[in-house]
Amino acid sequence: MKQFFNIILFFGLFNGIFFAQSLDLSRVSPKAKVIQQIGLSIIEINYSRPGVKGREIWGKLVPYNEGIPFPWRAGANENTTIEFSDDATINGKEIKAGIYGFHIIPRNDFWTLIFNKQNKSWGSFFYDSTFDALRIKVKPKENNFTEWLEYGFKDITPNSTSIYLKWEKLSIEFTVTFNEKEVILNNIRQQLLSLPGFGWEGPMDAAQFCLENNMNYDEALKWIDLSISRKPIFQNKIIKAGLLEKLSREVEAKKIEKDALENSTEEELNLFGYELLNKNKKNDALVIFKLNVERHPNSWNCFDSYAEALIKNDKKDEAIANYKKALELAPENQKDRIRNTINQIK
Repeated sequence: MKQFFNIILFFGLFNGIFFAQSLDLSRVSPKAKVIQQIGLSIIEINYSRPGVKGREIWGKLVPYNEGIPFPWRAGANENTTIEFSDDATINGKEIKAGIYGFHIIPRNDFWTLIFNKQNKSWGSFFYDSTFDALRIKVKPKENNFTEWLEYGFKDITPNSTSIYLKWEKLSIEFTVTFNEKEVILNNIRQQLLSLPGFGWEGPMDAAQFCLENNMNYDEALKWIDLSISRKPIFQNKIIKAGLLEKLSREVEAKKIEKDALENSTEEELNLFGYELLNKNKKNDALVIFKLNVERHPNSWNCFDSYAEALIKNDKKDEAIANYKKALELAPENQKDRIRNTINQIK
Protein backbone atom coordinates (compact mmCIF):
# COMPACT_ATOMS: atom_id res chain seq x y z
CA MET A 1 0.00 0.00 0.00
CA LYS A 2 2.82 2.39 0.89
CA GLN A 3 4.55 1.68 -2.44
CA PHE A 4 1.28 2.31 -4.32
CA PHE A 5 0.85 5.62 -2.50
CA ASN A 6 4.39 6.69 -3.45
CA ILE A 7 3.71 5.92 -7.11
CA ILE A 8 0.51 7.98 -7.04
CA LEU A 9 2.36 10.84 -5.34
CA PHE A 10 5.18 10.66 -7.91
CA PHE A 11 2.86 10.90 -10.88
CA GLY A 12 0.73 13.51 -9.17
CA LEU A 13 3.71 15.79 -8.65
CA PHE A 14 5.01 15.42 -12.18
CA ASN A 15 1.57 15.75 -13.64
CA GLY A 16 1.36 19.18 -11.98
CA ILE A 17 4.74 20.13 -13.38
CA PHE A 18 3.80 18.99 -16.87
CA PHE A 19 0.56 20.94 -16.85
CA ALA A 20 2.20 24.01 -15.33
CA GLN A 21 4.55 24.41 -18.30
CA SER A 22 3.38 24.68 -21.89
CA LEU A 23 5.52 24.16 -24.95
CA ASP A 24 6.39 27.09 -27.19
CA LEU A 25 4.83 25.95 -30.45
CA SER A 26 3.82 27.71 -33.65
CA ARG A 27 1.17 30.33 -32.90
CA VAL A 28 -2.06 30.98 -34.72
CA SER A 29 -1.33 34.71 -34.41
CA PRO A 30 2.41 35.02 -35.13
CA LYS A 31 4.65 37.52 -33.38
CA ALA A 32 5.82 40.62 -35.23
CA LYS A 33 8.05 43.60 -34.57
CA VAL A 34 8.49 46.92 -36.39
CA ILE A 35 11.21 49.46 -35.61
CA GLN A 36 11.75 52.98 -36.91
CA GLN A 37 14.57 55.42 -36.22
CA ILE A 38 13.63 59.11 -36.13
CA GLY A 39 16.76 61.23 -35.86
CA LEU A 40 18.57 59.55 -32.97
CA SER A 41 15.33 58.25 -31.43
CA ILE A 42 13.90 54.74 -31.82
CA ILE A 43 10.29 53.55 -31.82
CA GLU A 44 9.71 49.80 -31.47
CA ILE A 45 6.34 48.03 -31.62
CA ASN A 46 6.00 44.38 -30.55
CA TYR A 47 2.71 42.61 -31.21
CA SER A 48 1.02 39.44 -32.43
CA ARG A 49 -0.85 39.40 -35.74
CA PRO A 50 -4.32 37.84 -35.76
CA GLY A 51 -5.93 37.11 -39.11
CA VAL A 52 -9.46 37.98 -40.23
CA LYS A 53 -10.15 34.42 -41.47
CA GLY A 54 -13.61 35.28 -42.74
CA ARG A 55 -14.79 36.73 -39.44
CA GLU A 56 -16.48 40.06 -38.81
CA ILE A 57 -13.96 42.02 -36.77
CA TRP A 58 -15.16 45.44 -35.70
CA GLY A 59 -18.09 45.38 -33.32
CA LYS A 60 -18.06 41.57 -33.25
CA LEU A 61 -14.73 39.82 -32.65
CA VAL A 62 -13.46 43.14 -31.27
CA PRO A 63 -16.60 44.42 -29.53
CA TYR A 64 -17.69 48.01 -29.12
CA ASN A 65 -18.06 47.53 -25.37
CA GLU A 66 -16.70 50.81 -23.94
CA GLY A 67 -13.74 48.83 -22.61
CA ILE A 68 -15.87 46.74 -20.24
CA PRO A 69 -14.74 44.41 -18.76
CA PHE A 70 -11.44 45.35 -20.39
CA PRO A 71 -10.18 47.07 -23.57
CA TRP A 72 -8.86 45.33 -26.67
CA ARG A 73 -5.22 44.29 -26.50
CA ALA A 74 -4.54 45.84 -29.94
CA GLY A 75 -3.23 42.53 -31.20
CA ALA A 76 -3.27 38.99 -29.84
CA ASN A 77 -1.64 36.94 -27.07
CA GLU A 78 0.61 39.08 -24.82
CA ASN A 79 0.51 42.85 -24.46
CA THR A 80 1.08 44.82 -27.59
CA THR A 81 3.91 47.14 -26.55
CA ILE A 82 5.23 50.40 -27.93
CA GLU A 83 8.64 51.64 -26.84
CA PHE A 84 9.96 55.20 -27.17
CA SER A 85 13.68 55.64 -26.60
CA ASP A 86 13.21 59.31 -25.72
CA ASP A 87 10.52 61.64 -24.43
CA ALA A 88 8.01 62.39 -27.17
CA THR A 89 4.58 63.78 -27.93
CA ILE A 90 1.69 61.77 -29.37
CA ASN A 91 -0.76 63.94 -31.27
CA GLY A 92 0.70 66.84 -29.31
CA LYS A 93 0.42 65.23 -25.85
CA GLU A 94 3.58 64.49 -23.88
CA ILE A 95 4.75 60.98 -23.05
CA LYS A 96 7.96 59.91 -21.30
CA ALA A 97 10.52 57.54 -22.75
CA GLY A 98 9.71 53.91 -21.91
CA ILE A 99 7.84 50.74 -22.87
CA TYR A 100 4.06 50.92 -22.75
CA GLY A 101 1.33 48.34 -22.95
CA PHE A 102 -0.91 49.47 -25.81
CA HIS A 103 -4.69 49.01 -25.52
CA ILE A 104 -7.65 50.29 -27.51
CA ILE A 105 -11.29 51.00 -26.74
CA PRO A 106 -12.93 51.02 -30.20
CA ARG A 107 -16.27 52.61 -30.98
CA ASN A 108 -18.27 53.42 -34.08
CA ASP A 109 -17.29 57.09 -34.04
CA PHE A 110 -13.86 57.25 -32.40
CA TRP A 111 -11.31 55.02 -30.70
CA THR A 112 -9.51 55.63 -27.42
CA LEU A 113 -5.84 54.67 -27.55
CA ILE A 114 -4.28 53.83 -24.19
CA PHE A 115 -0.58 53.84 -23.33
CA ASN A 116 -0.26 51.97 -20.04
CA LYS A 117 2.83 51.64 -17.83
CA GLN A 118 2.18 47.92 -17.31
CA ASN A 119 3.76 46.18 -20.29
CA LYS A 120 4.21 42.51 -19.37
CA SER A 121 0.61 41.32 -19.06
CA TRP A 122 -1.17 38.66 -21.07
CA GLY A 123 -3.48 40.64 -23.30
CA SER A 124 -5.72 43.17 -21.58
CA PHE A 125 -7.16 40.80 -18.97
CA PHE A 126 -5.20 42.43 -16.14
CA TYR A 127 -5.47 45.98 -17.48
CA ASP A 128 -5.50 48.61 -14.71
CA SER A 129 -6.41 52.16 -15.72
CA THR A 130 -4.54 53.60 -12.73
CA PHE A 131 -1.34 52.83 -14.65
CA ASP A 132 -2.39 54.79 -17.73
CA ALA A 133 0.33 57.18 -18.89
CA LEU A 134 -1.67 58.68 -21.73
CA ARG A 135 -5.01 58.40 -23.51
CA ILE A 136 -5.79 59.94 -26.88
CA LYS A 137 -8.78 59.75 -29.21
CA VAL A 138 -8.56 59.10 -32.94
CA LYS A 139 -11.10 58.58 -35.68
CA PRO A 140 -10.94 55.28 -37.60
CA LYS A 141 -10.88 55.39 -41.40
CA GLU A 142 -11.98 52.93 -44.05
CA ASN A 143 -9.06 51.06 -45.53
CA ASN A 144 -8.32 48.45 -48.17
CA PHE A 145 -8.88 44.96 -46.84
CA THR A 146 -5.98 43.74 -44.70
CA GLU A 147 -6.06 40.06 -43.68
CA TRP A 148 -3.38 40.21 -40.98
CA LEU A 149 -3.26 42.95 -38.35
CA GLU A 150 -0.47 45.33 -39.32
CA TYR A 151 1.44 48.15 -37.64
CA GLY A 152 3.77 50.43 -39.55
CA PHE A 153 5.25 53.88 -40.04
CA LYS A 154 4.58 56.58 -42.64
CA ASP A 155 5.16 60.29 -43.24
CA ILE A 156 8.65 60.11 -41.75
CA THR A 157 10.48 63.40 -41.07
CA PRO A 158 13.73 64.13 -39.19
CA ASN A 159 11.76 64.44 -35.92
CA SER A 160 8.38 62.73 -36.41
CA THR A 161 6.40 59.87 -37.94
CA SER A 162 2.84 58.62 -38.13
CA ILE A 163 2.15 55.16 -36.73
CA TYR A 164 -0.69 53.26 -38.35
CA LEU A 165 -2.69 50.19 -37.40
CA LYS A 166 -4.78 48.50 -40.07
CA TRP A 167 -6.87 45.35 -40.01
CA GLU A 168 -9.84 44.13 -42.00
CA LYS A 169 -11.35 47.31 -43.54
CA LEU A 170 -10.40 49.92 -40.91
CA SER A 171 -7.23 51.79 -39.97
CA ILE A 172 -6.11 54.40 -37.46
CA GLU A 173 -3.10 56.71 -37.28
CA PHE A 174 -1.37 58.83 -34.67
CA THR A 175 1.69 61.06 -34.88
CA VAL A 176 4.78 60.71 -32.69
CA THR A 177 7.11 63.71 -32.49
CA PHE A 178 10.48 63.98 -30.78
CA ASN A 179 12.30 67.15 -29.76
CA GLU A 180 15.20 66.34 -32.05
CA LYS A 181 17.53 69.05 -30.76
CA GLU A 182 17.00 68.05 -27.11
CA VAL A 183 17.53 64.38 -27.99
CA ILE A 184 20.80 65.22 -29.74
CA LEU A 185 21.88 67.46 -26.85
CA ASN A 186 21.26 64.70 -24.31
CA ASN A 187 23.15 62.29 -26.55
CA ILE A 188 26.05 64.75 -26.71
CA ARG A 189 26.15 64.96 -22.91
CA GLN A 190 26.41 61.17 -22.72
CA GLN A 191 29.13 61.03 -25.37
CA LEU A 192 31.20 63.60 -23.50
CA LEU A 193 31.28 61.21 -20.54
CA SER A 194 33.17 58.77 -22.76
CA LEU A 195 36.17 59.01 -25.12
CA PRO A 196 35.04 62.19 -26.96
CA GLY A 197 35.17 64.00 -23.61
CA PHE A 198 38.93 63.55 -23.27
CA GLY A 199 40.04 65.63 -26.26
CA TRP A 200 39.48 69.18 -27.50
CA GLU A 201 37.32 68.31 -30.51
CA GLY A 202 34.37 66.71 -28.67
CA PRO A 203 33.67 69.70 -26.40
CA MET A 204 34.16 72.05 -29.37
CA ASP A 205 31.66 70.14 -31.53
CA ALA A 206 29.18 70.14 -28.64
CA ALA A 207 29.49 73.91 -28.19
CA GLN A 208 29.15 74.49 -31.93
CA PHE A 209 25.94 72.43 -32.03
CA CYS A 210 24.46 74.64 -29.30
CA LEU A 211 25.55 77.84 -31.05
CA GLU A 212 24.11 76.77 -34.42
CA ASN A 213 20.83 75.69 -32.84
CA ASN A 214 20.43 78.71 -30.52
CA MET A 215 20.26 76.73 -27.29
CA ASN A 216 22.05 75.84 -24.05
CA TYR A 217 24.56 78.71 -24.19
CA ASP A 218 25.82 78.52 -20.60
CA GLU A 219 26.75 74.84 -20.76
CA ALA A 220 28.15 75.35 -24.26
CA LEU A 221 30.44 78.08 -22.93
CA LYS A 222 31.87 75.62 -20.39
CA TRP A 223 32.47 73.11 -23.15
CA ILE A 224 34.24 75.60 -25.41
CA ASP A 225 36.42 76.83 -22.54
CA LEU A 226 37.43 73.21 -21.96
CA SER A 227 38.29 72.83 -25.64
CA ILE A 228 40.36 76.02 -25.67
CA SER A 229 42.20 74.99 -22.51
CA ARG A 230 43.30 71.80 -24.26
CA LYS A 231 44.09 73.28 -27.67
CA PRO A 232 43.43 76.95 -28.50
CA ILE A 233 42.73 77.23 -32.22
CA PHE A 234 40.93 79.65 -34.51
CA GLN A 235 37.74 77.62 -34.69
CA ASN A 236 37.08 77.18 -30.97
CA LYS A 237 37.90 80.84 -30.30
CA ILE A 238 35.38 81.94 -32.94
CA ILE A 239 32.76 79.62 -31.44
CA LYS A 240 33.38 81.15 -28.02
CA ALA A 241 33.01 84.63 -29.49
CA GLY A 242 29.67 83.60 -30.97
CA LEU A 243 28.45 82.20 -27.66
CA LEU A 244 29.50 85.32 -25.77
CA GLU A 245 27.61 87.42 -28.30
CA LYS A 246 24.49 85.28 -27.76
CA LEU A 247 24.87 85.90 -24.02
CA SER A 248 25.04 89.68 -24.64
CA ARG A 249 28.68 89.81 -23.57
CA GLU A 250 29.77 91.80 -26.63
CA VAL A 251 33.00 93.27 -25.23
CA GLU A 252 34.36 89.82 -24.36
CA ALA A 253 33.15 88.48 -27.71
CA LYS A 254 35.01 91.16 -29.68
CA LYS A 255 38.18 90.60 -27.68
CA ILE A 256 38.39 86.87 -28.34
CA GLU A 257 37.33 87.31 -31.98
CA LYS A 258 40.17 89.81 -32.45
CA ASP A 259 42.62 87.33 -30.93
CA ALA A 260 41.37 84.59 -33.25
CA LEU A 261 41.63 86.78 -36.37
CA GLU A 262 45.12 88.02 -35.53
CA ASN A 263 46.45 84.47 -35.37
CA SER A 264 44.46 82.97 -38.24
CA THR A 265 45.70 81.34 -41.44
CA GLU A 266 44.54 82.13 -44.97
CA GLU A 267 42.41 78.99 -45.06
CA GLU A 268 40.82 79.69 -41.66
CA LEU A 269 39.83 83.21 -42.67
CA ASN A 270 38.45 81.98 -45.99
CA LEU A 271 36.32 79.30 -44.34
CA PHE A 272 35.10 81.77 -41.71
CA GLY A 273 34.09 84.20 -44.44
CA TYR A 274 31.99 81.55 -46.18
CA GLU A 275 30.46 80.53 -42.87
CA LEU A 276 29.30 84.12 -42.42
CA LEU A 277 27.94 84.19 -45.98
CA ASN A 278 25.96 81.02 -45.31
CA LYS A 279 24.44 82.74 -42.27
CA ASN A 280 23.51 85.69 -44.52
CA LYS A 281 25.93 87.96 -42.66
CA LYS A 282 27.10 89.46 -45.94
CA ASN A 283 28.72 92.63 -44.59
CA ASP A 284 30.64 90.73 -41.91
CA ALA A 285 31.81 88.24 -44.53
CA LEU A 286 33.02 91.07 -46.73
CA VAL A 287 35.21 92.40 -43.91
CA ILE A 288 36.80 88.97 -43.41
CA PHE A 289 37.47 88.36 -47.12
CA LYS A 290 38.97 91.85 -47.48
CA LEU A 291 41.26 91.18 -44.50
CA ASN A 292 42.40 87.96 -46.17
CA VAL A 293 43.22 89.81 -49.41
CA GLU A 294 45.24 92.40 -47.50
CA ARG A 295 47.21 89.71 -45.68
CA HIS A 296 47.73 87.48 -48.71
CA PRO A 297 48.04 89.74 -51.77
CA ASN A 298 49.57 86.95 -53.88
CA SER A 299 46.77 84.43 -53.32
CA TRP A 300 44.38 84.08 -56.25
CA ASN A 301 41.90 82.28 -53.99
CA CYS A 302 41.64 85.25 -51.62
CA PHE A 303 40.73 87.59 -54.50
CA ASP A 304 38.32 85.00 -55.92
CA SER A 305 36.48 84.64 -52.60
CA TYR A 306 36.47 88.40 -51.99
CA ALA A 307 34.94 88.95 -55.43
CA GLU A 308 32.20 86.42 -54.68
CA ALA A 309 31.35 88.26 -51.46
CA LEU A 310 31.27 91.57 -53.34
CA ILE A 311 28.72 90.13 -55.79
CA LYS A 312 26.52 89.08 -52.87
CA ASN A 313 26.79 92.65 -51.56
CA ASP A 314 25.72 94.07 -54.97
CA LYS A 315 29.15 95.59 -55.66
CA LYS A 316 29.44 94.50 -59.29
CA ASP A 317 32.32 96.71 -60.48
CA GLU A 318 34.52 95.91 -57.48
CA ALA A 319 33.75 92.24 -57.93
CA ILE A 320 34.91 92.28 -61.57
CA ALA A 321 38.13 94.07 -60.58
CA ASN A 322 38.92 91.44 -57.97
CA TYR A 323 38.01 88.56 -60.28
CA LYS A 324 40.48 90.02 -62.82
CA LYS A 325 43.17 90.10 -60.13
CA ALA A 326 42.34 86.49 -59.27
CA LEU A 327 42.62 85.62 -62.98
CA GLU A 328 46.15 87.07 -63.14
CA LEU A 329 47.29 84.92 -60.20
CA ALA A 330 45.24 81.77 -60.78
CA PRO A 331 46.63 78.45 -62.05
CA GLU A 332 45.63 77.37 -65.56
CA ASN A 333 42.97 74.95 -64.35
CA GLN A 334 41.05 77.85 -62.74
CA LYS A 335 41.30 80.50 -65.46
CA ASP A 336 38.37 79.37 -67.65
CA ARG A 337 36.00 79.30 -64.66
CA ILE A 338 37.01 82.80 -63.59
CA ARG A 339 36.69 84.16 -67.16
CA ASN A 340 33.21 82.66 -67.45
CA THR A 341 32.23 84.21 -64.11
CA ILE A 342 33.42 87.65 -65.27
CA ASN A 343 31.47 87.33 -68.54
CA GLN A 344 28.32 86.33 -66.64
CA ILE A 345 28.60 89.40 -64.41
CA LYS A 346 29.03 91.71 -67.39
